[in-house]
Amino acid sequence: MTDQIIISNATEKDLQPMLDVYNEAIINTTAVYQEETHTLAMRRKWLEEKQQARLPVFVAYLNDEFAGFSSYGPFRNWPGYRFTVEHSVYVAAGFRGRGIGKRLVKALIEHARLQKIHVIIAGIDAAGEASIGMHLSLGFKEVALFKEVGFKFGIWLDLKFFELILD
Repeated sequence: MTDQIIISNATEKDLQPMLDVYNEAIINTTAVYQEETHTLAMRRKWLEEKQQARLPVFVAYLNDEFAGFSSYGPFRNWPGYRFTVEHSVYVAAGFRGRGIGKRLVKALIEHARLQKIHVIIAGIDAAGEASIGMHLSLGFKEVALFKEVGFKFGIWLDLKFFELILD
């Protein structure tokens, strides 16, 4: 049987699985420099704000199981940055390494192009080799390394910025 990955817009039914994936990333990874887990109310508010701002939130299902989500938002809130966004992508622990993150980021790239976005930024923990490799395979270029700007799990973390300039 061939795996079937379905990418679609997030809905209310995706809130709990998105929360579960995000909280797992908080607890177990440096994919996000957050230390306190989020609540369902926080995730609901986040989704509502994204929808009100007409920003994308995509979800991935692999063989009908929730596998991850992606979104983007403003890179910075000044008008001169209005054609630049920063994205995030989270894949459920049991689904990593199966091309889901790549599909979720491709959906963001397609959406950004339609919205006349010029640049997509990705901030990735410098130790996140799988995420870095996936972004490089999609054409992102490393543009910055910030040493010891994050702190989690009792250690200093380096952050890399990657950019994709769209046509």
